[in-house]
Amino acid sequence: MKQICKILIACGLAILAVFFIGWWQVDGPGAASVLGKRSQPLTEMDFELTNQNGEAVGPKTLIGQPSLVFFGFTYCPDVCPTTLSDISAWLDEIGPDAEALNTILISVDPDRDTVEVMAEYVSYFHPQIQGWTGSDVQVASAAAGFRAVYEKVMREDGDYTMNHTAGVFLFDATGRFVTTIDYHEPREFAVPKIRRAMQSQDERAET
Repeated sequence: MKQICKILIACGLAILAVFFIGWWQVDGPGAASVLGKRSQPLTEMDFELTNQNGEAVGPKTLIGQPSLVFFGFTYCPDVCPTTLSDISAWLDEIGPDAEALNTILISVDPDRDTVEVMAEYVSYFHPQIQGWTGSDVQVASAAAGFRAVYEKVMREDGDYTMNHTAGVFLFDATGRFVTTIDYHEPREFAVPKIRRAMQSQDERAET
């Protein structure tokens, strides 16, 4: 019995060590700062897109409130609808305070994702989610600022799909990049990250 307890304790410590290392490398002091691995701050980005209402938007649109930004496309069969459903659940859990969050889907497939298509697509998810699109050049400029990557992949039937960064970028109200929420990250990890970014906004407002 003592041997079993020792094994269980060792396993528990190993799991805690893995979580600590992950936090250190992603959110903590050991997070990578090498150019190309972390998003630029919104204050250093320069791009213009169009939202689902036909309005011109860009990084300055987001500054002043914390923001969640995700790259995807409306023809995406799995990752995008799953992620947007996850985001919708996070926003539901946050409740009325979620109205203070900019929540943006930026299309990586502007050839098919027109303003009208984006408007219909985001309407299937949480009402806080906006859809942004633009020309190929505009989308490429936006992706470069976020350090997001994407590419068109041709299929055997002559159609195509898009490979793209699947994480959700989280920024605080000043436009500072906070962290990336990974694809399929459990809600119990994702929501506290968002709340911390929102809390930092409240703390600045009180000072």
